[in-house]
Amino acid sequence: MITFAETTFLMQIISFNVNGVRAISKKNFFPDMEEVNADIVLLQETKATAEQVEETIGDLNGYHVYANEAEKKGYSGTAILTKVKPLSVTYGIGVEEHDTQGRVITAEYENYYVISVYVPNSGNQLLRLPYRQTWDSAFLKYLKELEKTKPVIVGGDFNVAHKDIDLARPKPNYNKNAGYMQEEIDGMDAYTSNGLVDTFRSVSDESEQYSWWSYRGGARDRNVGWRIDYILASESLMDSINSADILQNILGSDHCPVRLILR
Repeated sequence: MITFAETTFLMQIISFNVNGVRAISKKNFFPDMEEVNADIVLLQETKATAEQVEETIGDLNGYHVYANEAEKKGYSGTAILTKVKPLSVTYGIGVEEHDTQGRVITAEYENYYVISVYVPNSGNQLLRLPYRQTWDSAFLKYLKELEKTKPVIVGGDFNVAHKDIDLARPKPNYNKNAGYMQEEIDGMDAYTSNGLVDTFRSVSDESEQYSWWSYRGGARDRNVGWRIDYILASESLMDSINSADILQNILGSDHCPVRLILR
């Protein structure tokens, strides 16, 4: 059974790579989101235009919907669903090379920024690994610029398992497959060594806690997965963390949502 915050002084944020917002809307997405009842929902890989996102999920009760789209149709895309209207919303990170794929959307609130991000995948043959490294560096710079104004909360698909505990089969994958290359791990190290905390690992050292499973070989049923979805937060927000967890019982995508609840 999905549980959710019932007290008004808790702020609940979830991040969910839906692998196509129009596809998941035909599954159990609406009942799941109504039951979770998050204050802010961060979506990745919407694979839709901003207009299509609004048309698809605009009727979800109580949410303002903001979406960023890729120039390439049916590719990438991020969105923020929020019960509280933000002070402002920005799209991208201000770097033309990276802003054609709809990978980042930022909502500004009174006390922090909330960002939905879909980090580039290095690809099956690792052809995009160099670009991925450039992207990580630029995105970290963007977050640190935001932090000069107020703290940040960034949720999304980072397309990397940070440590051995974060994937079921670390040894066969290390430095062989996208998602567990040392260069990608270095990118996540850069975030966490520069004042951004992995909120789930700040409260849990549990193993076998994953957020993505291949569609092949019954991987999800066997829990042969990877934890590649994160909510990172500025160190200054750590005293406000009530809980952080992974909602593995929510289906409909090859990912499941991750959640942060702030006091």
